[in-house]
Amino acid sequence: MNQNTRNLTTAALTAALYVVLTFVANAFGLASGVIQVRLSEALTILPLFSAAAIPGLAAGCLLANFLTGCALWDVLFGTLATLLGALGTRYLSRRNKWIAPIFPILSNAVIVPWVLQYAYGVPDGYWFLFATVGIGEVISCGVLGLLTHRLVERTRIFA
Repeated sequence: MNQNTRNLTTAALTAALYVVLTFVANAFGLASGVIQVRLSEALTILPLFSAAAIPGLAAGCLLANFLTGCALWDVLFGTLATLLGALGTRYLSRRNKWIAPIFPILSNAVIVPWVLQYAYGVPDGYWFLFATVGIGEVISCGVLGLLTHRLVERTRIFA
């Protein structure tokens, strides 16, 4: 398989998996709101294995937010948070799986509270929302992301 086809396939599969996992989390009321644990955010570890996962994560987040009925600002800025997190994972973590989840955790914890306040009118304070979103991201990106890393290493999906 040529490299362009492989990259496009990786991005498309990452996007599709992101959407499916968001729908699963949404079915349990975990995909959005003040307290959110998006299972799909565990995939933000994938840029350690392939740069093609970056556009896949961004496209997946955009589609998932749009299809689950999020506000326009959430679709745009939620996607930006995931994109920034994926870029940080790829280019700033230097392939260190232990610090890789920090970037998506921080990008979402900083951006999403603003979205909750301004797009949805959530009355809670910014720092409270920073903490609640951050805790959810620690679960999604930190715990589940590192488990995903282990699974990908063992199965050699990106080999």
